[in-house]
Amino acid sequence: MKVVSLDLYKVPPRWVFLKVATDEGVVGWGEPIVEGRADTVIAAVKEVAGYLIGHDPSRIEDLFQVLHRGGFYRGGPVLTSALSGIEQALWDIKGRALGVPVYELLGGRARDRIRVYNWIGGDRPGDLAAGVAQQLANGFTAVKMNATEELHYLDDHRKIDAAVARMAAAREAGGPGFDIAVDFHGRVHRAMAKTLVKELEPYRPFFVEEPVPPENFEALREIAHHTVVPIAVGERLFTRWGFRDVITQGVVDIIQPDLSHAGGIWEVRKIAAMAEAYDIAVAPHCPLGPIAFAASLQVGACTPNVVIQEQSLGIHYNVGNDLLDYVSDAAAFAYRDGYLELPTGPGLGIEIDEAMVIERAAVGHDWKNPVWRNADGTVAEW
Repeated sequence: MKVVSLDLYKVPPRWVFLKVATDEGVVGWGEPIVEGRADTVIAAVKEVAGYLIGHDPSRIEDLFQVLHRGGFYRGGPVLTSALSGIEQALWDIKGRALGVPVYELLGGRARDRIRVYNWIGGDRPGDLAAGVAQQLANGFTAVKMNATEELHYLDDHRKIDAAVARMAAAREAGGPGFDIAVDFHGRVHRAMAKTLVKELEPYRPFFVEEPVPPENFEALREIAHHTVVPIAVGERLFTRWGFRDVITQGVVDIIQPDLSHAGGIWEVRKIAAMAEAYDIAVAPHCPLGPIAFAASLQVGACTPNVVIQEQSLGIHYNVGNDLLDYVSDAAAFAYRDGYLELPTGPGLGIEIDEAMVIERAAVGHDWKNPVWRNADGTVAEW
């Protein structure tokens, strides 16, 4: 079997889908994307396509090595996300050719179902109590919410008070058995983060995500030693080398590799195994489309230290199209009581509605995250 073509589709709301075809008619799908930099990732995939055309798609490890190490410059969000989407498609091809889900090729099932969480609120969190009530009604047992709007290095304590009040309202609506993760989104700098995480402690967050921007490693270490709340990071880390320090130096409790950013299925499985050796849990990041989500479920199925899976159904980013719009059979994602049943179909376990993909790719998107500013006019973290 040889790869004969790679086709890319930029589809709403903010995704890129990749179709890899072979000379034997077996097709695989991947999702290479950096949110807000779709065209840049598309260019990166096109640039490396020559390393794939005419080659055996089943040699996934070797192709990963070629794509990652074959160029003198490597890594980073764009190149690794391009590689990630390609790698997903190769696993989809391999699973389909062999007639099994990808997780059967990675050691088999380690669980019977996967717990998932949903988002409430938006970029600027609003009525979170209503959001919790809605997700309870939908059968979810866990949610995630943004903690704050923009925060300066030192800012008005009333913003902290407002964030704590929102968490208190969400906790009251959900009750003691409902899990609420709080995403600081890298918006909060060291001094304010120490204050905010301490004041959130009485409301028992499930975890706090990206309490400071990920490049501020020393600040992350200080905050981790400052609180009993579990700390999660990883959506903006790439490959096992990018995760090495946060895993080995005891600054996090949960890592959140993204299957469309961190290197793909096999690379995230390696990252998770490294984390397991340090007693660290995994909660894969995935506010993306159905292909990235399906890839995440394949890893979750065979990875014992995966504790919960993010998914984007109804997320505030999904304007115009949502998670299930591009799959032929929505039953492939079988939600029940806050869990998803393991996919059973071959490859990634979903069938992409290619006609819908082509139709919506004609519309495309130009999604960009907003640029926020502090009261003094300086750029704030989004």
